[in-house]
Amino acid sequence: MTSLPIASNKSVRAYAKTLARDFRRPMFRALWMYAIAGIASLVGPTIIGHIVNDVTAGTLTSRGITYFALGLIAASLINTASTFLARRRSYVLGESVFARLREDFMARVLELPLSVVERAGTGDLLSRTTNDVEALSRTVRFAVPEWLVAIMQALLTLAAMLLTSPLVALSALIALPLLYLSTKRYLRYAAPGYIRERISYATLFATVSETAEGGRTMDALQLGRRQRHRVERDLNEIFYSEIYTLSLRLAWFPTLETNFALAIATTVGWGGYLYLHHHVSLGAATAVALYVVQLVDPLDRIVAWLDELQIGQTALARLIGVADVKDDRITTGDQPLSEIIELSNVRYHYRPGHDVLKGVSLTITPGERLAIVGPSGAGKSTLGRLIAGIDRPSTGTLTIGGVSLEHLPLSDVRQHVALVTQEHHIFIGSLRDNLRLADTSATNDELERALAAVDAIEWVSALPEGFDTILGSTGYPLTAGQAQQLALARLVLADPHTLVLDEATALLDPRAARHLERSLNAVMQGRTVIAIAHRLHTAHDADRVCVVIDGNIAELGTHDELLALGGEYAALWRSWRSESDEAE
Repeated sequence: MTSLPIASNKSVRAYAKTLARDFRRPMFRALWMYAIAGIASLVGPTIIGHIVNDVTAGTLTSRGITYFALGLIAASLINTASTFLARRRSYVLGESVFARLREDFMARVLELPLSVVERAGTGDLLSRTTNDVEALSRTVRFAVPEWLVAIMQALLTLAAMLLTSPLVALSALIALPLLYLSTKRYLRYAAPGYIRERISYATLFATVSETAEGGRTMDALQLGRRQRHRVERDLNEIFYSEIYTLSLRLAWFPTLETNFALAIATTVGWGGYLYLHHHVSLGAATAVALYVVQLVDPLDRIVAWLDELQIGQTALARLIGVADVKDDRITTGDQPLSEIIELSNVRYHYRPGHDVLKGVSLTITPGERLAIVGPSGAGKSTLGRLIAGIDRPSTGTLTIGGVSLEHLPLSDVRQHVALVTQEHHIFIGSLRDNLRLADTSATNDELERALAAVDAIEWVSALPEGFDTILGSTGYPLTAGQAQQLALARLVLADPHTLVLDEATALLDPRAARHLERSLNAVMQGRTVIAIAHRLHTAHDADRVCVVIDGNIAELGTHDELLALGGEYAALWRSWRSESDEAE
């Protein structure tokens, strides 16, 4: 299993710059409001410094006290009002940015080739759409705004300190080298730790989802103990990865608090020394000391949210990393001149050196009914996937109307060829919404005709709210056969010229499947139909039968021709007929 890619730091920074550029106006408006709030918060220490100077000089009057008090009240009101407005703007901005992130991520996910998703597994993608999105949500909504505000307040406070008394302010800078070195060390080890943490969650999601989806198989093969050990192993990996990042924080945070206390202590001591030697006034020393105390809060928020930003950066790298999956199609702009499908010496492997298809050559003419049969594992479904454009040949060529399938955009391929397997999915939503996935403009009459074509109109008419009946995991329950009929009805609405049916009626009982296939015959008239099936009555009705054995086309001809040949197909037919007779 191959994980989906994780974006590099360079890609993350480039994407962040794009977001900052696109949202620069609302971001600057919010920062201006925070700047006003930050300036207002600096008024208090300045006023207190003036009061101390007036007290030491014996010039403090009741009128002066009144003015100072009014100034403090005004500054407090301005700070409160501007902070409220700034926070409101930043939260709105955060929601807008996060909405953009979700839209971009979903657009990237929907563009992923199906083969890539299958190789990566559902756990990785599920982890990104849940765990990583949730982590990024907190970062965008709270961490980024708070971090930017804290940086602005810290810079304004430093400027005020230097303007008040550069000589006293320099003493507070003694803590900066230690703060820088400890933070640099933390960041060096934190990023890999958080990536490991996210990957461990993705692995657990994959294990749990596979266990849930294959629960019956696990039970039948008595694999419960093995899966439990896998889950325990994945949980242990999560535990140790979180212990690692927690130990980094436990070492980092006390260092930060020590640095903050050191800055305050040195400022008070150095300011007192300078006052005693008449280098600064007591008011200036007091104001700078208060500024240092006030500086602790934004610095503390900067480093505290920096931890959250590390988590958010890791989550963002995983989310935008899906964009690094490049489309291996090289579109030429050529359009098929006909509907003839040709395979020439096609080979395909899932693992290098283990070919599933071994030089298949085949021509499928428009309107032909071709049945592909053979034992399990012979390569039938792989051949169907190649014809449907889900995978591309490892070597050889596969063309539609003279144009290589890999040179057609995937959207164009879907207009020519559609694949329906025994796997299906019912989305949460109305029956109408589920059907219109294939054709968003389909009318109710067209939906009814599609359902009638697959023998589903009777039970659909009995639904409590007709086309408005809500389906899916939380809606009206459908049987496996009914869900398969909906998948086939979507196929009718999609209206491609070539249909690849890979065991499409396997979930129906033999009699119902036979009746459904006869109904589909009328709908598929004039279309190319490639049916992959174990039920050989499909081969009996086909124009030609292609027998695949061990990745090769062993036999090709009509049903009667192959029976007369007495080879592989004749043996399969006799075996299937005997099994059918026993079942009856």
